[in-house]
Amino acid sequence: MTKAEFDALYRRLASRTAWAGGDRGALDALTPDRVLAATREVRAGRTITLAAPVETSPGPDNPEPARHRMRRQPEEDFSSGLHFAKDSFAMNVHGDADSHIDALCHVIYDGTLHGGVATDSVGPDGATALSVEVARDGIVGRGVLLDIPRLRGVPWLEPGDDVTADDLGFAETAQQVRVTEGDLLFVRVGHRRRRAELGAWRAAEARAGLHPSALEFLAERRVAVLGGDGNNDTAPSSAEGIDFPVHVLAVHAMGLHLLDYLQFEGLAPVCEAEGRWSFLCVIAPLRLPEATGSPVNPIAVL
Repeated sequence: MTKAEFDALYRRLASRTAWAGGDRGALDALTPDRVLAATREVRAGRTITLAAPVETSPGPDNPEPARHRMRRQPEEDFSSGLHFAKDSFAMNVHGDADSHIDALCHVIYDGTLHGGVATDSVGPDGATALSVEVARDGIVGRGVLLDIPRLRGVPWLEPGDDVTADDLGFAETAQQVRVTEGDLLFVRVGHRRRRAELGAWRAAEARAGLHPSALEFLAERRVAVLGGDGNNDTAPSSAEGIDFPVHVLAVHAMGLHLLDYLQFEGLAPVCEAEGRWSFLCVIAPLRLPEATGSPVNPIAVL
């Protein structure tokens, strides 16, 4: 995709999703009626995590792993009386290994944030606008998983492969499900399975993801959230001069909160066995008032 083609796509998507131009972006599609309707997806009372475990060891895709430290002092004696086990965590939220959500202040493009918000709202102490705090009450809705490796008859997509709008439509047909307005759309490329079976690699340089033009599908269906088991963006990029075109289009142009590096290896077999690919989904970011994102543990409820 040339830069001119990307720019035209950006303008087209921004125009089609002008309804999502406020502080909450596309979360405005999650009306009380849609949340209530999503609860009717619960039939078995089964819950499944869509997050991967937080990793504390470095690897080719995780040079800045989360730091987990116990707070016990060397001189402490636990042999009698009351004591508390204590620990602390620190992490790079936007890495290439841990499951996380991107706030609308995460992407700066051509001098602005989503909705034309000024970049000076993001400073050394955090973001005063569009932070992850806009999702403080949780993101609850109908989740839909589209499994692209299943569609293509492979265990995973190879790094560099693109998911197209046609792939999303064909997956709907094959899985007998339809993405509708306000849905939380999850797209499986098999990144986690490949990583588990072949080992980690430099995902920053090579990964499967969505082709930028696939965002037209999301705009047409008016989805509220996009999540993937990779970064959602393909690497190398499919757009000339833009390293993360899906992030630019989804977050900046369309107001979509993105969930990166989820895992669907627990959910997909259950969906397959039950013959349904939609479910209630509950996403609860941490309350970090000025943060550009948060570690996240989405829960599918079937």
